[in-house]
Amino acid sequence: MRILLAEDERDMSAALTAILRHSGYEVDAVYDGAAAVNKAQENTYDCMVFDIMMPKMDGVEALKHLRGKGDVTPVIMLTAKAEIDDRISGLDAGADDYLTKPFAMGELLARIRSMTRRLSSFTPTKLSVGTVALDVEEQELSCKNSIRLANKETKLMKFFMLNVGKELSTEVIFSHVWKDETNVNMTIVWIYVSYLREKLESIDADIQIIGERGKKFLLTERRK
Repeated sequence: MRILLAEDERDMSAALTAILRHSGYEVDAVYDGAAAVNKAQENTYDCMVFDIMMPKMDGVEALKHLRGKGDVTPVIMLTAKAEIDDRISGLDAGADDYLTKPFAMGELLARIRSMTRRLSSFTPTKLSVGTVALDVEEQELSCKNSIRLANKETKLMKFFMLNVGKELSTEVIFSHVWKDETNVNMTIVWIYVSYLREKLESIDADIQIIGERGKKFLLTERRK
């Protein structure tokens, strides 16, 4: 599991990062809201933890920006203030939970575990990129016409569409789409990317998956 931590207090950030890593999480730590937005747009995360009071762009504005771009990654907001207004502004911006400083580290870990167990509830069932639409429940991909997808094709296409414009490594894709399976290896990623390319071509899609076997892949607009 990979976490983005945006906390401008360096000592607090270092302590949180050390504990999260000791608990088995990968952590990217940044110290202002603008850096958090840039990181979130470059990489995929299972959960993000944003302090509200940060320089350059506060946590609420950073979250509003990411939600406006379609990022549905679960977010926990941290605030040093106890006023109800801070809680409301964070939740209104799209936060999924909040903690008021000082807090017990065990509580933060419990909140993260709860969110990552319920990741599917944070993602929409209908997605669109360009003129291509994916109905996750119906497992249908459509553009100028439509085509049905297999279960893993749907999961893979959903992951690409939730991370449009981001380079995704074979390892990251495998860990998200095939994380519960022990009888397959990472070569399966290339096989299913090939399946999706054929199906995007069959519906005359204006998006494409670029990348090479065993390397990074990117969902982007088709070059005219």
